[in-house]
Amino acid sequence: MSDQHQHASAERALGTIGIVKRAAGVVESRLASMAWWDADADDYRAEHGAFLGDADFVWCPERLREADAHLLGDVAGLDVLELGCGMAACARWLAAQGARATALDVSAGMLRHAARDNATTGIHVPLVQASGDALPFAAESFDIVCSAFGGVPFVADVGLLMREVARTLRPGGRWVFAVTHPMRWCFPDDPGPDGLTVIQSYFDRSPYVEVDELGRATYVEHHRTLGDFVRAITGAGMALKDMVEPEWPDGLTATWGQWSPLRGALFPGTAIFLCEKL
Repeated sequence: MSDQHQHASAERALGTIGIVKRAAGVVESRLASMAWWDADADDYRAEHGAFLGDADFVWCPERLREADAHLLGDVAGLDVLELGCGMAACARWLAAQGARATALDVSAGMLRHAARDNATTGIHVPLVQASGDALPFAAESFDIVCSAFGGVPFVADVGLLMREVARTLRPGGRWVFAVTHPMRWCFPDDPGPDGLTVIQSYFDRSPYVEVDELGRATYVEHHRTLGDFVRAITGAGMALKDMVEPEWPDGLTATWGQWSPLRGALFPGTAIFLCEKL
């Protein structure tokens, strides 16, 4: 789950000077994500570690937990990959439920925290540094691949990512991923009243790109419409079985970046896609 505007220290470390409207390819997006999450890892842990837990599976800022939602089904005895794992709290929760869990992230900085949490909890899941669009696993390695706001928005070619996930899944395997709801692209990343006004077209696929003084990307996040996701999923040989849009829960007053009770009461902030390999 990203909230890039909240982390000025990472911007300073990377020399970010502004935002540009331009394309960002596969390699540039990957390098930017590696640098950004390495620079932001400590701040991210300090701000969100308590919310995410050390061995818990929280799907989204609306606090939907896998223990309650059961979107993955019974994972005991299954091979499960968490894609874009961050500190790997979800993978450790899966391991505690009896899964053979593996955690993958592009950022060494985030995996450093994951390794520490492995040691602290005593739940040792394998940690792999790689990008979601270039998975270093053999075909049909997993029964389930899952991602809670990890990896998917940060790759330039979502079709390639979907094909990589499908390649590593066994027939009938599940791919479940949570992303910022595509309609949020129309609005500014503001949890208050200013975040209720449309400022750009939903159909504008231009990525959000921050750059340094040389014009190099320091942060990249890509936008896809709901239709884009459906076409990428089906084009990779998977079926879309359901899409969950968690409602803002009663009593939750905390904000997470752009997510807030004000906005959550009016329109969805998260989309969770439940897919199955054919």
